[in-house]
Amino acid sequence: MDDAKQNDASHNGSSHIRLKLPRAQFDVDVDLRLPGRGISVLFGASGSGKTTILRCVAGLERAASGFVRIGGAVWQDDARGLHVPTWRRPLGYVFQEASLFEHLNVQRNLEFGLRRAGGAADRHALDEAVDLLGIRALLQRRPQDLSGGERQRVAIARALATRPRLLLLDEPLASLDLPRRREIMPWLERMRDELAIPMLYVTHSMDELSRLADEVVVLDKGRAVATGPVADILTRGDLPALAGEEAATVLQGTVAERDAHWHLARIQLDGASLLVRDSGLAVGRPVRLRVLARDVSVTLDEPVRSSIQNHLPGVVDAVVADSHPAQALVRVRCDGQILMARLTWKSVEELQLHPQRSVWVQVKSVAVID
Repeated sequence: MDDAKQNDASHNGSSHIRLKLPRAQFDVDVDLRLPGRGISVLFGASGSGKTTILRCVAGLERAASGFVRIGGAVWQDDARGLHVPTWRRPLGYVFQEASLFEHLNVQRNLEFGLRRAGGAADRHALDEAVDLLGIRALLQRRPQDLSGGERQRVAIARALATRPRLLLLDEPLASLDLPRRREIMPWLERMRDELAIPMLYVTHSMDELSRLADEVVVLDKGRAVATGPVADILTRGDLPALAGEEAATVLQGTVAERDAHWHLARIQLDGASLLVRDSGLAVGRPVRLRVLARDVSVTLDEPVRSSIQNHLPGVVDAVVADSHPAQALVRVRCDGQILMARLTWKSVEELQLHPQRSVWVQVKSVAVID
């Protein structure tokens, strides 16, 4: 068995990215171990080092010291003097702006990408990408006749046609308006669920993080201050990058039943359930929910005669400071799930909320995001 195959077997498809790179305001210094499939999101404020890490992984920028292994393939190992050039790294890179040739239709843009990839790509892979991104009806159209979301779907299909071992997406929705972002988001979710290759996705959008991420790396001034599954990271409460008005919990559940009379669906979680608007999802389908901390309230007694339908018993897990001095984030554990509530410190004191305190949470609004 050769070294690459041995590495594949021993690392089970995971990735290891260790980089050190001096910058004017701070040094990028990360040591990341990421899963071998799904979307790993690099999240943080602008200028926190997200795109720099992506460019180093792609070989477009060289770290002062680094090690990059994707699955069983080592692309950089400074200890051995190894640095594989970008053109030899089997990756796809999607930028903020879709760089398409305006004088070629979509079909010829995709075929141009195939020719540049040479032996690394084939027409079958291109056909799979076209179907996965739903762009077959666009093949004869010119880029200037496409919406921003359609252009990005073409750019992603072109990147996938090379059968990359890693797909890098650098804020692919940043240049799109809200309707176009909503247009492309389901296709990104489909890629996450259906592709076997890992994706490294850069964003500072909480909405994209909540909807797309499997794994999250929170960056602050070039350092990874938190890494882990999205549900765990979002309920930490001690990460300034995740505080503010968009602080939320992501829950995984299954459609348990649909109420045709009230047009509601019951989503089963581990040991609890929540009612949401019925959007036509089939019973048994896995779904991802997002609950904003501002939509969760806490009471000491079981709610009665309330317009809020979702209320669950729980135990306070932690109380931490929020982004405004008047506010706190309260973590409540409810039958194996964690919910976050944004309260004033005045309410925290009056209710005497502290770890291990039994409470009831009321959830005013739940969004089905996947």
